[in-house]
Amino acid sequence: MKRKQFLIFIGITLTSLILAVCLAFTSSSVVAQSNTELLVSAAASLKDVMEEIKTDYQKTKPNVNIKYNFGASGALLQQIQQGAPVDVFISAGKKQVDTLEQSGQLVAGTRGILAKNRLVLIVPTNATGVSSFNNLKDANIKKIAIGEPRSVPAGQYAEEALKKLGIYESIKPKFVYANNVRQVLAAVESGNADAGLVYQTDAKISNNVKVVVAADEKYHSPIVYPLAVLKRTKNIQPAKDFLQFLSGEQAKAVLQKYGFILP
Repeated sequence: MKRKQFLIFIGITLTSLILAVCLAFTSSSVVAQSNTELLVSAAASLKDVMEEIKTDYQKTKPNVNIKYNFGASGALLQQIQQGAPVDVFISAGKKQVDTLEQSGQLVAGTRGILAKNRLVLIVPTNATGVSSFNNLKDANIKKIAIGEPRSVPAGQYAEEALKKLGIYESIKPKFVYANNVRQVLAAVESGNADAGLVYQTDAKISNNVKVVVAADEKYHSPIVYPLAVLKRTKNIQPAKDFLQFLSGEQAKAVLQKYGFILP
């Protein structure tokens, strides 16, 4: 009888230990999952739309925390090349992602295109007398804001378009260079520039500027937003899940709401 009671005691003890280990493992897994954080470096022109997408995404994935780093695509690329712990990169230009792909820094099969955009000429809402790109040569237009072409894709597209239009050299002395496209928008909004070249989505969010004309797409490189997961990520599946969400219908609806063009 004593032997039987001893065996029962041993069985209960072993069962308790197994349950304790399982509970500890489950608990640590939940904690790890709840602490999953993705750092997404994204072009400045995506700020508003990505913030709304983040809200939607975290309703479906409450245990994943999305942290954004917005800026000029060239500056974001430089940060990545210097070792920034970025999980996902979304550029406003193709060449930045090409650079990372050519150096073997992207997770195979994750590169895609989030959206497209248009380049537009803007002026302050109360401005008059500007109806075309040619008006940028007028004497009353003293300052024209554009992104720094070497690091800001919007500036690169602006430079290409103005050269194709044959007015680049004549208006170059008027240029005021900005570190990202949102700074271009701010310069025109504040009246620190008489005109500027931004994406149509930037103009759409402001009540203080108006669109004069959109640049013909044949005058500049295609405006696309490529994205990919970086090999340095320690959260490869959550990063892939986020990209999958970005390609879904809910995210597409938000992109269209903000004026982006679906690929």
